[in-house]
Amino acid sequence: MKPTNKKSWRYRLHEIIYEADTPMGRLFDIVLLILILLSVVIVMLESVRSIDLEYHRLFYIIEWIITIFFTIEYIARIITVKKPRHYIFSFYGIIDFLSTIPLYLSFILVGSNYLLTVRALRLLRVFRILKITRYIGEGNKLKKALIESRPKIFIFIFAVLIVAIIAGTLMYLIEGEESGFKSIPVSVYWCIVTLTTVGFGDIAPVTPAGQFLATIIMILGYGVIAVPTGIVSAQYLRKASDDYVHVNTQSCRNCGAQRHRDDAKFCHKCGDELNPKSHVET
Repeated sequence: MKPTNKKSWRYRLHEIIYEADTPMGRLFDIVLLILILLSVVIVMLESVRSIDLEYHRLFYIIEWIITIFFTIEYIARIITVKKPRHYIFSFYGIIDFLSTIPLYLSFILVGSNYLLTVRALRLLRVFRILKITRYIGEGNKLKKALIESRPKIFIFIFAVLIVAIIAGTLMYLIEGEESGFKSIPVSVYWCIVTLTTVGFGDIAPVTPAGQFLATIIMILGYGVIAVPTGIVSAQYLRKASDDYVHVNTQSCRNCGAQRHRDDAKFCHKCGDELNPKSHVET
């Protein structure tokens, strides 16, 4: 083993498979997404009996071609990282594995090939391709705003439940069982459906007093939607002045960590060099 200025084949393969900032990496991910979409569409079409009868053999061949590609890709992802277990037991690693095995399981379990729709979860990789991770700072601010707004939202929801119980009880007393309000729990259910502006219509008041109360509940329903939104928005605006750093799609070969800063030279998790000038050829 000796240092060389040439990148090893594992490093080059890692750049293609894990990075979306390079031309080859971006092309690989685009091809991958196309195959995922094709696979999911085929599984959906197979559930239509008339289409499946005519194109079953073609679908079967295409599914196996895609499955073999995914199998090779999964193995390549394992051998190009220094610590394979970090990838294998990561979120994407588990999804990649579950996306690969259904067709193999079809030899044992009939109908398991329909589990191929789990491949749709792999479409999450589109965030890397479109570099949406650059806006992760905005997502973090929204997350913090939601977390910090929890006490206010909880109090508001608790108040809404109290209103629903009181209004439901009043509606039960006004309308009675003959109008469909058979009990207080059923009346509370109707009140919640009305407050949330869902309005199934399975129960409806028929008396003038009941319709008047229903009108008030309907108007309050708009507040149910507006108030939590306003709480979160106000909290989000307080965070608007917070700075955030841009991150890229760089993936550490040692631990698999992602979301590194654009100017990062070392992994924020394990400290391994991200873009070493020389590599050891093995």
